[in-house]
Amino acid sequence: MSLLLLVMMMMMMMMVLLDFTDSVRTLPAPSNVSMDSVNMKHVLKWLPLQTPCDTEVRYSVQFQGEFELTVLNGSWVDAPECQRTPHTHCDLSLDLGSDSDYNLRVRAQCGSLVSDWLSRAFNRRDTVLTRPEMTVTAVGDALQVTFDKLPITTVVSVMVWKKGNEQKATHYTMPSEQKELHVAALQEGVVYCVRAQTALSTQLSSSSTDTQCVPITGPDTAWKKPITVAVTVVIMAGLLFAIFWSVVHCHPDTCQTYFHKEALPKSLKSDWDIKIPMYLEEPELCEQVQVASGVEH
Repeated sequence: MSLLLLVMMMMMMMMVLLDFTDSVRTLPAPSNVSMDSVNMKHVLKWLPLQTPCDTEVRYSVQFQGEFELTVLNGSWVDAPECQRTPHTHCDLSLDLGSDSDYNLRVRAQCGSLVSDWLSRAFNRRDTVLTRPEMTVTAVGDALQVTFDKLPITTVVSVMVWKKGNEQKATHYTMPSEQKELHVAALQEGVVYCVRAQTALSTQLSSSSTDTQCVPITGPDTAWKKPITVAVTVVIMAGLLFAIFWSVVHCHPDTCQTYFHKEALPKSLKSDWDIKIPMYLEEPELCEQVQVASGVEH
């Protein structure tokens, strides 16, 4: 009886010891897991692990959509760019490709130690849409409305109206991939105004852009500017050639007529005469020398 009791006590001690070892060797899960989603860019974030680790802490992320949950018996998919990453964020914009509900989870790893998964739910319809960047220009009798950095899978709604008559605005829609709207056959001499916003669904849309108004100058405006520039260049080239030819072929008498040298004003003339002393050279004195020829004896 005492032997059986001793064996049971030893088994209990071993179980307690194993539980204690497991608790010591288990990492805590990452904390404060949140989703930062703006303009359909979904970035999962979490706080770095505070538990001491002999090596660099690595993190892994998985997601589960409606297809994985219902068809694949609740399986999870690894986020390709976020496996054993040292960063505390993961861009899931390309992975969350539908409007269904998603489950997301992240865990930490330190060497051979792995934490439990920490999960949270997300739907990309909860993203925050900011107003688009819009530029409006008049091209002949048309408006060209261009956009920059539009969120993927969204729709752009554009309103165009004659200034002062917004109640009769015309509405246009286009996919965000198009990025440019051309509104043609507008009335010449009239100012048109444009305003736009992006939308993901009837329940989610961005704020509107500032209203931009431009005048329609007419269909001939497109060719007026280049022709004006070309004519100006031709006239300037002809003028420069005429001046150059006149200078090269100018007759001296004619040049003196056109390029007359003006006399200096009195204020610039000097009031004194500059006299340079002149020294007369003295005549060189020469003495005539007579040479007598010798007589032979």
